[in-house]
Amino acid sequence: MTATTTSRPDARPSTRDLLTRPDTRRRVVDRLMAVVVTSAFLIALVPLVSVIWTVLGNGIERLSPYFLVVSMRGVFGGMDAGGIYHAIVGTLMVTGFATLISVPVGLLTAIYLVEYGRGRLARAVTFFVDVMTGIPSIVAGLFAYALFAIFFGPGVRFGVVGAVALSVLMTPVVVRSSEEMLRLVPNELREAAYALGVPKWLTIVKVVLRTAVGGIVTGVMLAIARVIGETAPLLITLGVIDSINYNLFEGRMMTLPVYVFRQYSQGLVPCAPEAADCIATINYDRAWAAALVLIAIVMLLNLGARLVARYFTPARGH
Repeated sequence: MTATTTSRPDARPSTRDLLTRPDTRRRVVDRLMAVVVTSAFLIALVPLVSVIWTVLGNGIERLSPYFLVVSMRGVFGGMDAGGIYHAIVGTLMVTGFATLISVPVGLLTAIYLVEYGRGRLARAVTFFVDVMTGIPSIVAGLFAYALFAIFFGPGVRFGVVGAVALSVLMTPVVVRSSEEMLRLVPNELREAAYALGVPKWLTIVKVVLRTAVGGIVTGVMLAIARVIGETAPLLITLGVIDSINYNLFEGRMMTLPVYVFRQYSQGLVPCAPEAADCIATINYDRAWAAALVLIAIVMLLNLGARLVARYFTPARGH
């Protein structure tokens, strides 16, 4: 007589059976991916926090209202004097003029590619935009210098030359970001406007651009952040100066990236033992403080862009 084994109804499932269930497997994969994504975010955050902490720790001591409102005119050696006012003015003016050049050209190009572009011309424009995206900044500086040297002769140095160099770097970023934002606008909005008899150009202005303005402003700010820290093209096109210059069309100008480069490259100041007013590390201190101001300007620009985008973006449900 053979004994028959019967499984108990209250027997617990094995670990293998639990893992093979679809719902359990989905939960395990979901938690695993959440851990992976969170870990990647934390790893990516480490260098950002490290840079901000380093710049803040090294630059906060020299940063003061005096440092922000004076230039380097008449400052030499290890003097406990000098500031970055002339560099702030140059940075804002040159970058602002480059933005005035790049944004209209980039936005109109993006509108053409999305709304009108067909055939070989559109493909050629897309190809050259992709090529311009990878152009090294030094090449943009050489291009702008060579262009103005044709009309003004060798040794040309003034603000507009640097603005043109930065616009060469900004334009493809504006085109790409604006193009993506315009493509995200639903075609139903365009078709509804056409059904009401609205012309195409007015549909683009009132409907398409109005809907995509938040993303376009963000893309413009990314383009500004891309070029505001450039040094190589501005060394070629602007040169260096210790005085304040408000004229973009005459004379050299100083910018914050070039100021940081120049101060840091000068290194330690050889101070005499009896010189009580000489600071050996003054150049490094100025460089770190100027880098901190540059980061602050970029952060303020991004904050302003978010506020503008929030103001112009249509509210949901309206």
